[in-house]
Amino acid sequence: MNQKAFRLIVRGTVQGVGFRPFIYRLATRLGYSGFVRNIGEGVEIYLEKPGGDLSEFLELLRTEAPPLARIEEVDYQPVEPLGRSGFEIDRSSQEKSFVFISPDIATCPECLREIQNPKERRYRYPFTNCTNCGPRYTIVRRLPYDRPKTTMSGFRMCPDCRREYRDPLDRRYHAQPIACPRCGPGLSLVEAASGKKIPGGLEEAVRLIRNGKILAVKGLGGFHLICLATSRKAVKRLRQIKRRQTKPLALMARDIGTIRKYATVSSSEKSWLTSPARPIVLLKKKRELPGISPFIDTVGIMLPYTPLHHLLLKDLPLIVATSSNRKDAPIIKDDRLVGPELCDYILTHNREIAMRADDSVLTVVNGKPVFFRRARGFVPFPQAVPENLNSPVQILAVGGELKNTISIYKNGHIVTSQFLGDLDDYENYRYFEETLTHLKKLFSFRPDLVVSDLHPDFWSTRYARNLKIPHLQVQHHFAHSLAPLVEHHLIPDKKFLGVSFDGFGYGDDGQAWGGEFLLADLDGYERFAHFDYVPLPGGDAAAREPWRMAAAYLYRTFGKNFRPPRPLARIPENRLHSVRLMMERNINSPLTSSAGRLFDAVAFICGLAPARVEFEAEAPSRLEAAASRVGSKFGRSYAFSINRSTRPYRIDFSPTIMELVFDLEKKKIRPEEAARKFHLTLVRVILETALLARKEHGLNLVVLTGGVFLNRILTEQTEKVLKENGFEVLRPAFYSPGDESLSLGQITYALNKLKREPF
Repeated sequence: MNQKAFRLIVRGTVQGVGFRPFIYRLATRLGYSGFVRNIGEGVEIYLEKPGGDLSEFLELLRTEAPPLARIEEVDYQPVEPLGRSGFEIDRSSQEKSFVFISPDIATCPECLREIQNPKERRYRYPFTNCTNCGPRYTIVRRLPYDRPKTTMSGFRMCPDCRREYRDPLDRRYHAQPIACPRCGPGLSLVEAASGKKIPGGLEEAVRLIRNGKILAVKGLGGFHLICLATSRKAVKRLRQIKRRQTKPLALMARDIGTIRKYATVSSSEKSWLTSPARPIVLLKKKRELPGISPFIDTVGIMLPYTPLHHLLLKDLPLIVATSSNRKDAPIIKDDRLVGPELCDYILTHNREIAMRADDSVLTVVNGKPVFFRRARGFVPFPQAVPENLNSPVQILAVGGELKNTISIYKNGHIVTSQFLGDLDDYENYRYFEETLTHLKKLFSFRPDLVVSDLHPDFWSTRYARNLKIPHLQVQHHFAHSLAPLVEHHLIPDKKFLGVSFDGFGYGDDGQAWGGEFLLADLDGYERFAHFDYVPLPGGDAAAREPWRMAAAYLYRTFGKNFRPPRPLARIPENRLHSVRLMMERNINSPLTSSAGRLFDAVAFICGLAPARVEFEAEAPSRLEAAASRVGSKFGRSYAFSINRSTRPYRIDFSPTIMELVFDLEKKKIRPEEAARKFHLTLVRVILETALLARKEHGLNLVVLTGGVFLNRILTEQTEKVLKENGFEVLRPAFYSPGDESLSLGQITYALNKLKREPF
């Protein structure tokens, strides 16, 4: 029978996930000779055998691929036979790459069994991994993903590890971080104040934590600060160190059983907790842990995701595991930056972290995730774009100012970075530059075009201008609205309604937008409706001091001589008087339509928010927690009005504020009930505006975006009522609705513009 041969190129997440040994086993099983190797764009496979027919191979390629592999595309063609005998795994090509790499993956069951078994040579070894688990993104310096291009390059394999590494039938075949106690990284326990090494290692670290000490523990993407979660004294000290008095602290629990002692866990929440990504999941509290998440009704918990965590948690069922960053700075990854000002002891190791990455944070709403932070476990998975948007141009999107991410586009895919923080902090800006440099190296990326926010003074916008390449700018809320379209591969054939609620975005009129209804398609948008403007007394100070927004809405509702309700009466009269004068004389009081600032105002009027918040969205989080304490059968809402005399329509919340004050002061309803009524008011606002848009424009698709949709009640109820009224609802699922998704929307805008106006 004639010998037939084929060359295949497989693209996607196919390096570092056990793909080549899988191909070796599959080809051998089906009787093929040939080879498989990593190349710059993915994996190359050469197959030959008499009368070869690829149909079975292609079917099994997709149905039996390793669990961490993501096949995006398979190209194949017949070629001249080379006369190979047997099947081999060849050396990787050194060509420039655009291949995808798996995120860091939690310890698999097989490795976990090994570290728990005294008969195994990796018993209690904190760096145990295999092809199905372990570090990836945080250790790789360049692609293709081979050991010399990772931070494991300095560890020479012992004979046993080398044998496993070279055996295609072993699950550690070409597991680049492969290690064991003889040849791999090791732990060190150091006293922070003196720098002196402490004997006892892991066992001593456990004893110190149990005795109330605070340890900095080096993980995959940076250091955690760890203490005993049930020690009120240790948690209080940790808060003093972090200068964080109210912002929630993340927990790490030994197992699901431990989590269920402190929080309720649904089946979908359990599946996320136990997934290979191991994110922090926000769960409803069952029992209060003093000092962990005060004033709100959820607690963020994750399960162990490295062997080191599993070994720590064996004797410590519940610990605080919060990022080691100083206030507003990125997570620390280098030992030299950890000192006695942060912890008592340092549990570190000698494997370098190439790229820092924080823990991912999500909640589950209507069975789907809502990401508060997308980082470890999810980055750098690629996002394929719809085929009709593909472009040969390489595009960089630099996002916004707060909760920044970077996205790059090349060869039909978008890669979005991990959460980078707020760029107005110098350390975060350096992190932004560090991450962009890393992505350029990994993906041989050289941008032809850069996209930024419309705001002229954002650090990201300034960076884009300084690149001296073609530069596009996209309005903030339009970028928000475009992001879910490319995520869900939905390019609507007619206009949709983008509902974009957040704290701030620079508007076309120079004002601070944030409560927006955009009539949009990929080509552009018009402002269909928005929250009516109110003053922002003190500018940025109003975002930090909710009482200012309470005063602004009361001024807007009752006039300059409004009588302060009880919570506002606590503010010194001279400060309140100065804010009144600011608004009356239009001094340092720019106008805003921000939904986030409306939440601040209502939270303060209800007596649920402090005069000055410690972290962004603290006031809305407290308002949401109060509303959640009221049963879901509570269905009343407040009045509002939609002014249709001008275009765009303006949504006036003066009736809402008037009724709210009356409810609290005359009817004496509980703040929790007022909070619930306010949430349901916003749901009604969205529904009525969407019905107006459908009546006038025949649209049926509503896209929900912006950081306000991190609010579980708002998202849950809005999705429900819109679907009940026949709307198709789209929202981010694997990206955050907040500003982290701006760079994704910016790429979408640029790709569509290039389709209409070739570069």
